[in-house]
Amino acid sequence: MSNTFGTILRLTTYGESHGAAVGGILDGMPAGVAIDIKSVQRALDRRRPGQSAITTARAEADRVEILSGLLDGVTTGTPIAFEVRNADHHSSDYDNMAHTFRPSHADYTYTARYGIRDHRGGGRSSARETVARVAAGAIAAQALDRMGISIYAFTRSVGDIELPLPYDAYDPAVIDSNIVRCPDPATASRMIELIKEVKADGDTIGGIVECVVKGCPAGLGDPVFGKLHAMLGAAMLGINAAKGFDYGMGFAGASMRGSEAIDPFEIDPVDGSISFAANHSGGIQGGISNGADIYFRVAFKPVATLLRDVPTITDGGEPTVLRARGRHDPCVVARAVPVVEAMAALTILDAALMSRCARF
Repeated sequence: MSNTFGTILRLTTYGESHGAAVGGILDGMPAGVAIDIKSVQRALDRRRPGQSAITTARAEADRVEILSGLLDGVTTGTPIAFEVRNADHHSSDYDNMAHTFRPSHADYTYTARYGIRDHRGGGRSSARETVARVAAGAIAAQALDRMGISIYAFTRSVGDIELPLPYDAYDPAVIDSNIVRCPDPATASRMIELIKEVKADGDTIGGIVECVVKGCPAGLGDPVFGKLHAMLGAAMLGINAAKGFDYGMGFAGASMRGSEAIDPFEIDPVDGSISFAANHSGGIQGGISNGADIYFRVAFKPVATLLRDVPTITDGGEPTVLRARGRHDPCVVARAVPVVEAMAALTILDAALMSRCARF
């Protein structure tokens, strides 16, 4: 089982949904970076369950404890170990799933691969594991801040309700003003009502998270197998429930002409700096960042665990009907926002560290 992400900056995570704790070891972080633990905790607070009426009711404080790698709040270059204890796991809620596969969940495939699975909340395949990603990403984001790079994400759509304008038409400061993390209050209200309706029906719904990386310099990424957009795509598709990824003009570019899709150069007459009149490329060309904003979207499916009767089979191949119990998100996108930000931060910082090996 692969539990490590990254090349130079490497995150190894551990723990299960209903185990004692979830945590990680972040290795490869350069020495000398001041880390604000309160900032790390704020990121975890944005991800934690039980935060609103449209998330799971599981009530976890998600308090992070840094075990190593910092001295007086500054990275020492040694592995940064951290842990978040689990407290509010109701394992008995999953007793009726011990020998029953949830359709479109990891239950069957996990069993097919390993011959055993932890039915309590999905075990290792649970999104509870993303606690470690968010903590590590919040540390990486503080190193990126020293480089002038910032990252933010927001909910672009829930079901068929979608923001009508591009990302730069919205104020990032508004994102956390509502529980669905949408930068347009009117659209956010419609999204919230839809999620509540779906939840009342014992159903779930999907959506899209958009992420923006600002201040990224030109030159990150490789032109062949280490393309920056491929690194970002792998990071995002490794998040639980993620089903799609595109960046820049994305799939819309397939119906455009080249004359519509190119990004013309602009030269500043004062300092000679290079910029672009458009950004259909999404800040990446030939697999390498070009200095413009990097922006991409991640599609999340509806949660597979439904609080209604669902025909399925047992692990012995017998037909049965499952009505899930327990506490589950009716829509994951609001809590996925900080996870997307975290994986983007880990990826961009890893690419920045690798770029230092590209040439003298």
